[in-house]
Amino acid sequence: MYPWVCAACGREFDGKNLRELTVHHKDHNHDNNPLDGSNWELLCIYCHDNEHSKLRVYEAREEEPATKAAEQKTTHTHKAFAGLDDLIKKKRKN
Repeated sequence: MYPWVCAACGREFDGKNLRELTVHHKDHNHDNNPLDGSNWELLCIYCHDNEHSKLRVYEAREEEPATKAAEQKTTHTHKAFAGLDDLIKKKRKN
């Protein structure tokens, strides 16, 4: 149905390494198997693992309480360009 190419990285496969090419369900629902294959894509084992890792990270962030996420955000207080305008004006006067 599909050429033996990873949909993510474009790596091509042949009979020798075809076992490294896997079917990935785009919506992550293994029960959704339309006959036209519209919920599938071929991914190499590395890209397949990466795709599922992204999903796990997303799900973990969704489960994280809002207060904990707010605590983890860093507020930057250093202003790298503070006083730069004064220095430029002083330089122009000289």
